[in-house]
Amino acid sequence: MRLPRILTPRVTASAHCDLPCGVYDPAQARIEAESVKMICEKYQANTDPEFRTRAILIKEQRAELVKHHLWVLWTDYFKPPHFEKYPHLHQLFNEATKLAGAAGAKGATDPAKADELLAKIDEISKIFWETKQA
Repeated sequence: MRLPRILTPRVTASAHCDLPCGVYDPAQARIEAESVKMICEKYQANTDPEFRTRAILIKEQRAELVKHHLWVLWTDYFKPPHFEKYPHLHQLFNEATKLAGAAGAKGATDPAKADELLAKIDEISKIFWETKQA
């Protein structure tokens, strides 16, 4: 059944949440990445198989949230003028999201991988706050 023309939406909008709030902060990604690191450390210090299985599941969820928060910044906050001023920003986001993914912290239990991710988030954060000052 087709909707009557009067009920068909005329404008389509999208945002990182249900309400385009305009609130962005790399701290969201950082908090999740810190959680990934702590889980890796606890995983390394514990030999209980049930604990380790649960730790991996939670770590993978947190890593997925890191990717989500990075993607929101990359696709919703940063605009063409930012990428012009910071030409390495696309590469930085690409590296950070890969470090949050299966090839990085999501797929590893080494706290050093989480440290690499945190360092990339710090670089993104520095640029983010510079753009907020402008």
